[in-house]
Amino acid sequence: MDLYRNQQIRQQLGYDDGRLHTTDIFFQALEDTVLAVQNFVTAAESLGLGAVILGSINDDPEALLAALDLPKMTLPLLGVQVGVPDQAPQLKPRLPLEQVAFENDYPQDFEVASLKDYDQVVQTYYDLRDTSRRIDSFTKQITGAKLNTKRIDRDKLAQVIQRQGLALDWQPKKG
Repeated sequence: MDLYRNQQIRQQLGYDDGRLHTTDIFFQALEDTVLAVQNFVTAAESLGLGAVILGSINDDPEALLAALDLPKMTLPLLGVQVGVPDQAPQLKPRLPLEQVAFENDYPQDFEVASLKDYDQVVQTYYDLRDTSRRIDSFTKQITGAKLNTKRIDRDKLAQVIQRQGLALDWQPKKG
């Protein structure tokens, strides 16, 4: 995400930062970045390249900012790994449409049992992919160690975002 350039334009032309530090503008930059990354992946794949979006770049946001020597008003959001694929893996199964698309209101009568068939599809996908990889279902991933309560470096992200001068009007929970 890059709001530094916009800040520099405003400042160099004699304006203050205006709304650049608000959560609203932060989300606009976040959305633009996500769309740009997806379009980049689509373009790479149209050229016969493989691409993987890496959310893991924010595992240690402070170290990444330092390594990239990024100024305030910027934030690495996603990484992309691109290359020539040496295999043609099966596409990862996605949640069924009825679980992600709704009309007029969000159905709040969700039952975990409705994911039984999808869990089997995901488990089979991982099972067939590679014997040295995990073999689990979607619901086991959601209830696994990754989302258990514990402090990790990614938990510093809200503070890092604000130290970067972004979303300053947002008050994250202390603690």
